[in-house]
Amino acid sequence: MNISIRQLTAFITVADNGSFTRASDQMHLTQSAVSGLIKELESSLGIVLFDRTTRQLSLSAVGRHLLPQARRVLNEMHLFENEASSLTSLAQGQVRLAASQFAASSMPAVIAQFSQTYPDISVSLLDCSAENVLQHIQNIEVDLGVGTELGFMEMDDDISTDLLYELPFCVVMPEQHVLAQRSEIVWQDLLETPLITLQGPFIEQVTTELDEAVAAHIQQARYKVNFMSTALEMTRQGFGITLCLPYMPEVIDWVSANGLQMRPLAHPVKTRRFFIYQRSSRALAPATVAFKQFLQTYFSQHFTDLHG
Repeated sequence: MNISIRQLTAFITVADNGSFTRASDQMHLTQSAVSGLIKELESSLGIVLFDRTTRQLSLSAVGRHLLPQARRVLNEMHLFENEASSLTSLAQGQVRLAASQFAASSMPAVIAQFSQTYPDISVSLLDCSAENVLQHIQNIEVDLGVGTELGFMEMDDDISTDLLYELPFCVVMPEQHVLAQRSEIVWQDLLETPLITLQGPFIEQVTTELDEAVAAHIQQARYKVNFMSTALEMTRQGFGITLCLPYMPEVIDWVSANGLQMRPLAHPVKTRRFFIYQRSSRALAPATVAFKQFLQTYFSQHFTDLHG
């Protein structure tokens, strides 16, 4: 059996595009050349990877089963090339990073500062759901992942975690708001004022293990928006108060500069933990080690005093 990288690339590209024509355009080959690569691969394996009709092309049952493995093999080869080139110098190389929703929002600032120190290290960012962070690591599509704890998921034994930071759920309100005058703000205090919250899983994360009345008030918030920037601006305009995680230093600075206060909520103190995920069986390239250490130092400096 003699399988080539070109054949695997053709298999994945045709599968992703669902068309030999589109795949050939993407690979800058003729359609007959791409078709030939697929036929060679099928002949070598002794299986049919695609079901073909005059109108439709689709993966066969075997093809669907083998596609994830083909991606891993190809990613392994790309990783081999990247590591081989980066081993010559710490100051060179490529880092592939996946980050979940809240974590991804803070990554551009981290990458920008990292690039000032290591201008020859390229960092690519893939923003995705928390669940997909692990999938991308398992498929070797990224080197590191940053996201919230995934206690509800069964993790592969080959995935290791390092705590990056832990943030308290906070309330943001105008400086003149009645709650801003209190020395401590508790969850029950939220019942006294209109709320602005984010839609989706954020509400579930906030309301877990809270008093039933408080949970209902949050779930039935008067305003539900998609972006934290919208919630903060609505708070500034007096529509109500909002809940947030102080996940970006820039958010904290914006809140202070726009006449708002951000305060942790007590009784109970609720937090979310964010981790760095990686393959434990794989040694990180020097460039990736440098980025991981920079990431840990960056957030340690910004979030050490958040619980104080």
